[in-house]
Amino acid sequence: VQGSECIKANAQSCGECIQVAEKCGWCTDENFLRDGESKTVRCDDIGSLSAKKCVKIENPRGNINININKDVTNRKKDQADKLKPEQITQIQPQKLTLNLRSGEPLTFNLKFKRAEDYPIDLYYLMDLSFSMKDDLENVKNLGTHLMREMQEITSDFRIGFGSFVEKTVMPYISTTPARLANPCIGNYNCTSPFSYKNVLSLTNDGNQFNNLVSQQQISGNLDSPEGGFDAIMQVAVCEGKIGWRNVTRLLVFSTDAGFHFAGDGKLGGIVLPNDGKCHLENNMYTMSHYYDYPSIAHLVQKLSDHNIQTIFAVTEEFQPVYKELKNLIPKSAVGTLSSNSSNVIKLIIDSYNSLSSEVILENSRVPEGVTISYKSVCKNGVTGTGEGGRKCSNISIGDEVSFQISVESTKCPSHNSETIKIKPLGFTEEVEVVLNFICECECSKGGVPNSKDCHNGNGTLECGACKCNAGRIGGKCECSKDELRTEDLDANCRRDNGTDICSNNGECVCGTCECKTRENPAEIYNGKYCECDNFNCDRSGNKLCGGHGQCECRMCVCEANYTGSACDCSLDTSTCLAKNGQICNGRGTCECGECKCTNPKFQGSTCEICPTCPGVCPEHKDCVQCRAFGGEGDKLACEQSCGYLTLVKVARRDDLPQPTDQSFPLTHCKERDANDCWFYYTFAVRNDTPEAYVCPAGPDIIPIVVGVVAGIVLIGLALLLIWKLLMIIHDRREFAKFEKEKMNAKWDTGENPIYKSAVTTVVNPKYEGK
Repeated sequence: VQGSECIKANAQSCGECIQVAEKCGWCTDENFLRDGESKTVRCDDIGSLSAKKCVKIENPRGNINININKDVTNRKKDQADKLKPEQITQIQPQKLTLNLRSGEPLTFNLKFKRAEDYPIDLYYLMDLSFSMKDDLENVKNLGTHLMREMQEITSDFRIGFGSFVEKTVMPYISTTPARLANPCIGNYNCTSPFSYKNVLSLTNDGNQFNNLVSQQQISGNLDSPEGGFDAIMQVAVCEGKIGWRNVTRLLVFSTDAGFHFAGDGKLGGIVLPNDGKCHLENNMYTMSHYYDYPSIAHLVQKLSDHNIQTIFAVTEEFQPVYKELKNLIPKSAVGTLSSNSSNVIKLIIDSYNSLSSEVILENSRVPEGVTISYKSVCKNGVTGTGEGGRKCSNISIGDEVSFQISVESTKCPSHNSETIKIKPLGFTEEVEVVLNFICECECSKGGVPNSKDCHNGNGTLECGACKCNAGRIGGKCECSKDELRTEDLDANCRRDNGTDICSNNGECVCGTCECKTRENPAEIYNGKYCECDNFNCDRSGNKLCGGHGQCECRMCVCEANYTGSACDCSLDTSTCLAKNGQICNGRGTCECGECKCTNPKFQGSTCEICPTCPGVCPEHKDCVQCRAFGGEGDKLACEQSCGYLTLVKVARRDDLPQPTDQSFPLTHCKERDANDCWFYYTFAVRNDTPEAYVCPAGPDIIPIVVGVVAGIVLIGLALLLIWKLLMIIHDRREFAKFEKEKMNAKWDTGENPIYKSAVTTVVNPKYEGK
């Protein structure tokens, strides 16, 4: 039922009411409550409060204020004026303030545009275990070659280099003095093992990169997985020592082996979890023997916090492992490294293009009770919702995409103001969103503490109601909690000294009845003793008060033109008007909008039907006949008894009026006269005067002609049938006689003398019979 949510909340103040739902409002009218109603009735949906004639309704709404709104940067790589990284804007707006009301979502648009010629910092982190010895040779000239290729993408490019091997404890490396000095076997001269070394902080000097990388030597360890996670953690958290700027940050992780992660340190007796802090001294990680490897989740958090996008350049053998890792690390890519790292430059550029073509929004932790939803409007009008609403793909440099972000609060948190940050992964820019929660009404600011209207200062008069001081209760704070259940107070809640407290429809609070609320907020109890309600009145047509009145204190107050205990009796007589304009055809009275016929032989909605009365045609037949054709009897008597009838003669039947041509009821009649001939007339009452149109009587020629023709044809057919029957009988008799004579005939069986046989016999004279 509409509004029940607001009523059920039993809000004691305006602040509590507006936190129930967006549709709830608080009536601040001082005289709004009726006898027996609790102040919780002031909280209801806006429509219900207006229907109850509330004038002042407190209904604060949320709003959005944009504080910082710098336009996104539009510039070209070949422009003469170069901008500093902090002068480039790729996301808009930069700061907003949202004033949130519970249950009311607020939506704002966020625009993102990839800037051309955006600066890039790239740190190359390489595995220098023995298996990577041939790769090191190809990386020694990486600096100048990569600088040259990256000039196609950005004019502001810096590169750095770091290397890693493994934790310097058993069983990851051999700790014998000779193997510590040279961990490689055979004739290879290797450097001592180490966990992580920052060889070159970020610089724009490619030659310096080449020189320092050329001086690096391969090292070695015992197990196959490497300690790369320790190195990634230090590269991420040691921002100052690595030299990261607030630009695009790329970390290239190059290896041909797997990785250790949290828990593997127990093999070397290391149990302390990684603390995620920088421990570089003289560019060397010094706490690898003290802290365990970081977990994947810990690594994801630090890479995201420092806006670092990771490119895993790994050999074909370990592709499946690092692809699974990529799925856990946002804004990361995996490329296949050739066995000697000869394709590393192409791998880096392809991976960078893949990463930079996708923007993914993330937000910081939101307060309890606050939800954020995203809808993306990407390139070519492609939209996404849910988790897909956080990202856009296939974005080229200069493309602009937008996001619709909705923030909704379901309750007021402990702090009235909170700040969340929304940023695209891998970028340093972010949007600051300040959330202010509307937890109190404006009218509460004008509250009067210790108001005399609240029982001599026992509460604060706020928003039209008393907000009681501690220990006081009641509509006007007139009671202390210690006085609640005394007999004297209960006696004030009994009507006519009866036994029922508040008519069993409420509770006695401080000697005053506070009536119950019902499931349907439109149904209320009221009255000093809760003896009244607005839903127990008489019904008609299954409607309270017949739908034509209001139920007040169990009695129907009818609308105009209605009366009766259930307002089911209409005083309107229009429904009783007959077609002739008379009420009930002059044969009855109109009661409650229906005709009550005075003579029981009349029936119908306007007493127009009389089953036992002669019809209109037989009733007026004699008058029409005597007036039109002279009729039988005294002509003077005919004029006297039938003078009420206006008679009009017409020549032909077709000239009679038709019902469709008239605006009043018209009846067509067909009657026989004294000579057994048919005559036709119409009867109607126009302007309270009966009138008849009649055509003279005469034989109906067409039926006579048709009858004669039909008789002749029938007689002819009958004669033909009789003749045919007689012929059939005669033929059958003649045939039977012939058959009989044929059976009795006797024929002579002698030989015909004229007959000559057709057979001639010739005998050979020389035949001797042998």
